[in-house]
Amino acid sequence: MKSTSYCLAIGLFTPVALAGCNKAVSGQNVIASANASNSSVASTSKDPITSAESAAPANIARDAAIVVPDAKGDMQIVRKGKNGWTCMPDTPSTPGPDPMCWDANAGKWLAAYMGHKTPPTGVVGVIYMLAGGSDPGNTDPYADKPHQGEDWVTTGPHIMVVGSKEVLAGYPEGVKPDTSAPYVMWAGTPYAHLMIPVTR
Repeated sequence: MKSTSYCLAIGLFTPVALAGCNKAVSGQNVIASANASNSSVASTSKDPITSAESAAPANIARDAAIVVPDAKGDMQIVRKGKNGWTCMPDTPSTPGPDPMCWDANAGKWLAAYMGHKTPPTGVVGVIYMLAGGSDPGNTDPYADKPHQGEDWVTTGPHIMVVGSKEVLAGYPEGVKPDTSAPYVMWAGTPYAHLMIPVTR
């Protein structure tokens, strides 16, 4: 997950990608000017739909809503979804690729994160980042660059499980996680979640 992304361009979603967004994301609903023309969308990729779809398995991505930020950082719907999932393309302000796709429950978690609010309890969500991700750190949910003495945390293809403190038990955490195995990101904060590497 992250916090320099889209809304600052635009970050994960993965949170870098979502921090600072002016509009909330909830499931496949983006509270924004959904009627804006595609020409008003700030393109961060030559093909934002292909980039966004690369985040999740094809059977999910092909029917997901696609959102991108406009020049003001407001999320715009590029394509309406049919399956309750929402995908966002890569954020160019991070070192590596980081498109993401989330289900409706993860949308509630992301909305809480973006609003600096406590996420709902008992609402477990899934976020796919099958192209991998780059985060400014593993401890500060709102960092937009690594803290002094730290580096970007690069994780290969992975799934995030959000909204469950119970699922975090027994998994390692810390400043320099081993990203080849499951680990906890943002431990000790309301936004702690499990990062699970997967093979593409």
